[in-house]
Amino acid sequence: MLSSTEEHRRGTFNSEQPLVSVVIPAFNASTYVERTLRSALRQTYTALEIIVVNDGSTDDTAKLVEQIAMSDSRIRLLSTPNRGVAAARNTGIKVSSGRFVAFLDADDLWHRTKIEKQVNALNRLSSRWAAVYVQHCLINEDDEVIQPGSSEVARGYIYARHLNFKYIGNGSALLVRRNVALEIGGFDSSYSAAGLGGCEDLDFELRLATRYCIEVVPERLVGYRKHPGSMSSNHSRMGKSALEVIRRSLAANPNLPQYAVRGALDATQKYAFWEFRQARATYLSLVSIWSILPKDPYFVVRLVVQKGLRGIRHCLRLGTSTANGEDPPRMNRSKFDDQFAPSFPECPKETPSLHRHVMRLTAVDAMLSSTLSPQRTSLRRTKVE
Repeated sequence: MLSSTEEHRRGTFNSEQPLVSVVIPAFNASTYVERTLRSALRQTYTALEIIVVNDGSTDDTAKLVEQIAMSDSRIRLLSTPNRGVAAARNTGIKVSSGRFVAFLDADDLWHRTKIEKQVNALNRLSSRWAAVYVQHCLINEDDEVIQPGSSEVARGYIYARHLNFKYIGNGSALLVRRNVALEIGGFDSSYSAAGLGGCEDLDFELRLATRYCIEVVPERLVGYRKHPGSMSSNHSRMGKSALEVIRRSLAANPNLPQYAVRGALDATQKYAFWEFRQARATYLSLVSIWSILPKDPYFVVRLVVQKGLRGIRHCLRLGTSTANGEDPPRMNRSKFDDQFAPSFPECPKETPSLHRHVMRLTAVDAMLSSTLSPQRTSLRRTKVE
């Protein structure tokens, strides 16, 4: 295990900047961890401590981290038995020294301005604002951008809306005040113990959103990697995990209006369906469809129509490829690297029904915010006393 004194670490950055602790949980991450660390080290915001929690890896993860740490004293390596991503993040939070904590999965990448923009955004706001997130691009094994993430964003008190739209989208997008991360109990490791690991970040975000306001920097500043070995590639478990996270959140907030409850369940069942479908879990897919059908029969109709259209397009592509004697050329893709220019996502187009849905959920959030604000104030006073 590598360690360095706080005085030594503080000598590497401008002491006038608040320290940001970067927590990187790593399990058998040797393929990508060097690239991930480089993306953290190249941040324009230099007041960082980078805590890599080696979660019982059996490959060269620890050795690679040690080698990079020799050239930058901001990196610390902690090694623990394998307990899952939630426990690894909690270990990092507990030993961190920063005013803020940012989470970075060991296979993802950050744009070089990510932390600077997040700190600037949160520093302008009161302590009622506990965190700030950014948007992301999906990248492949070669750091190539394969598609943009969602364009939907919301700021302020967003609990009811986040239940429905899951704005943050991945574990590498969030920066949070450290004292708040500790106050809400960190990440819940019971999901992993129950074989439902995968959506612990969503659980953390929802518990955060029930008490505090959340800011957004609407730029694609995270490269969220999709590859066969990632946790998100276990589609069956991701679907089950999402359903359990929403179930627990709704149970913990019984005063949520039924309209928001129904919307959250509907949205999550649809997400789970797509995950089960990718996993080729036929039984779970059918169970999901059966749950969705009474509430949104048009979803099933659209699904059937889209499947038919995909079949037609596949036949047309196959015919074109056969006629030419070769497959269509692969499109050139940009790399998520130092030259990558983050985009400002366009506002997503809303149908009238979606617009009404968002407005109703916004009203729910306004109501919840006015109700919970005194509780948050009381909670902080109790802790100070």
